[in-house]
Amino acid sequence: MLYGLVFFPMIMSLPVWLIGKRHKKARNIAAAAVTLLELAMATALLWMPDMNASIGGVAGLGIRLETDGFRKVYLIVIAFLWSMTMLLGNEYFSHYETCNRYYFFNLMTLGATVGVFLAADLFTALIFFEIMSFTSYTWVIQEETDSAIKAANTYLAVAVIGGLAALMGIFLLQDQLHTTAISELYNAAKAAPEKGCLYIAGACILFGFGAKAGMFPLHIWLPKAHPVAPAPASALLSGLLTKSGIFGILVLSCNLFRNDPVWGSVILCLGLITMLLGALLALFSIDLKRTLACSSVSQIGFILTGIGMMGLLGAENALAARGTLLHMLNHSLFKLVLFMSAAVVYMNLHQLDLNDIRGFGRKKPLLMITFLLGAAGIGGVPLLNGYVSKTLLHESIVEFTEILHESGSPTFFMHAAEWIFLISGGITVAYMTKLFVALFVEKHPSRQAEFDARTKYMNPVSAFALLISAIALPALGVTANISMNAIADLGTDFFRAGALEHSVHYLSWENLRGGLISILIGAALYFGVVRTVLIRKKDGGSEYVNLWPAWLDLEELLYRPLLLKWLPGLLGPTAALFGQNRLTAPAANAVVKAGEKTAMLFGENQLTAPAAKAVVRAGEETAKLFGENRISGPAASALVRIQEIASHAFSDLLDAAVFLLRKIVFKKLIPPDADGERNTLSYRIGRSIDRIAVRQGTEKEGERRYANLFHRGTKTLKDTTRSISGTLSFALLFLVLAITAVFIYIIIMRG
Repeated sequence: MLYGLVFFPMIMSLPVWLIGKRHKKARNIAAAAVTLLELAMATALLWMPDMNASIGGVAGLGIRLETDGFRKVYLIVIAFLWSMTMLLGNEYFSHYETCNRYYFFNLMTLGATVGVFLAADLFTALIFFEIMSFTSYTWVIQEETDSAIKAANTYLAVAVIGGLAALMGIFLLQDQLHTTAISELYNAAKAAPEKGCLYIAGACILFGFGAKAGMFPLHIWLPKAHPVAPAPASALLSGLLTKSGIFGILVLSCNLFRNDPVWGSVILCLGLITMLLGALLALFSIDLKRTLACSSVSQIGFILTGIGMMGLLGAENALAARGTLLHMLNHSLFKLVLFMSAAVVYMNLHQLDLNDIRGFGRKKPLLMITFLLGAAGIGGVPLLNGYVSKTLLHESIVEFTEILHESGSPTFFMHAAEWIFLISGGITVAYMTKLFVALFVEKHPSRQAEFDARTKYMNPVSAFALLISAIALPALGVTANISMNAIADLGTDFFRAGALEHSVHYLSWENLRGGLISILIGAALYFGVVRTVLIRKKDGGSEYVNLWPAWLDLEELLYRPLLLKWLPGLLGPTAALFGQNRLTAPAANAVVKAGEKTAMLFGENQLTAPAAKAVVRAGEETAKLFGENRISGPAASALVRIQEIASHAFSDLLDAAVFLLRKIVFKKLIPPDADGERNTLSYRIGRSIDRIAVRQGTEKEGERRYANLFHRGTKTLKDTTRSISGTLSFALLFLVLAITAVFIYIIIMRG
């Protein structure tokens, strides 16, 4: 069953792709059927006992899978989101000429994402995590525009660097604890003699999984990937792939650093920064999908805040654990509804700027209601599911503040954290109000009549997918005491949370007050900032403006200079030793001398000819033994012929290798005398070999085969080095070297 959940969509990706080569509609039906079957299998797990499975011999450590309540809940979420986006995608991609690739990698990513959440150890999680990163890269680059290519490169760079860091951390854990099994990490960590190394390993793994989650300061890919990726893919990137990063952070926080206040404080600080920064970026954005992407950064901050509070509250962390789980679930549903609504807008207008799409949603009640439910849900409006999870998270902060107060400890930081939480919630209300008003209240200055005339703006299948997804938000919110409490009871086993000491009255005044404070802050920000500062008068009307400073971009301000300039500049002197042959020349000369001696042996066949002749003689003697036998004679003759061919091939081995290089590797290089560089070291080495070959009789006087060969190779190497030295790949290479150096240093220090 577990193998089927992981590998069924991966296996089916190829037939779906092949079907798509001939018939698009049949491909769409087949892909939707795969995701619906995945949803049926995931739902069936709810009635099955917890299970596990393993595949040995994969990368030395094997692949191990298991289920529990949390995994069962989130597998249903994964399959549901994939099914709904697949249904909407049939219409969204109907006008795309080349989207077969998208469907292939979409199903591959589904299987990999399921594999991450079913992983029973960190090594298995990383394997599927990396597969997921590379297959989902094609979503970002789908349009193949300049902006899409740049965003995809950023996405891939973050994935590669994060994967390397996580792998180093997993190796350190394996060395320190002799296990990466999730269920064994807690007891192994308690018995570990060196706690410092565990924090180093944890930091590396946090870097890798936090990058995918969109945690500050590794959030840079989210605001750039979402606007260029297809909207159905954006719903999955935001709603699910970020949660795969959260899964890795949960593994650390609930097992390796369970009830660790130091670790909890670090995660809490990162969560508060991520929460507030993402909300501010969303408030300033004027691109629909970019706003939703920045919103995802902020909501990931809310989830990280809950994880941090779990560490600080220790054994009394039930509120934080339940709030974290439910906000993960709720955020996936919010972004499904909101990004599918954005997909409807884009597939009608092919625009996302608020000034261009303003007023499109007027007189479109279904789109208006679904978007409003998503916006109100993520804003924490009571009676919707977002209010429930945010209430639990807020209560956990208040509870810990009271614990500190009763113990006489300072509470300033926790009071500040509470206000950051409430203000971030208020900013969420402000930017979602901005989107709703722009789309459904305001009028477009010139195209409103055209927008109002579009009564058929999505087909029934897309409408069904959007409506079903939106209905889940109030359904969960209104029945929170039944539905959401049941989900929390089932899913928090993975969180190793303590027992809930008292029932939560979601609509009590104390809880309503927190939600109302955020709503009031949001209203003040909308009327005081959005309407007065972020909207400007223009030609008798108004337009939305993005006042966020263009230079305040972490990727351009820090990461690209670090990878493309500072790091290569730091390691440049070392590279120059090799580039200028200052270090390698003596070794190269020694190799050349050895090559000369070897060439002399092969030149006149002084080494191979005697052996070849001996083989031929043996064959002849064997043939004589059989005489004129009509049966064995032909076989003996064939044996002699084979031996002759083999001996000639062996004796001419060196010439054959050089010929192969000339025909394949150096076939399309510059002409021998194109640039006249006759004094290079490589040319002189080749000329020396030519002279030896002339003396041995294997080359005619005046020929310069080896000189030209070596010269071409050197020039190609130089040209290639110049062309890649300023690229991201070159920077990543140096980063790998730096990480490797740190890894070796840690091992030596521990040794």
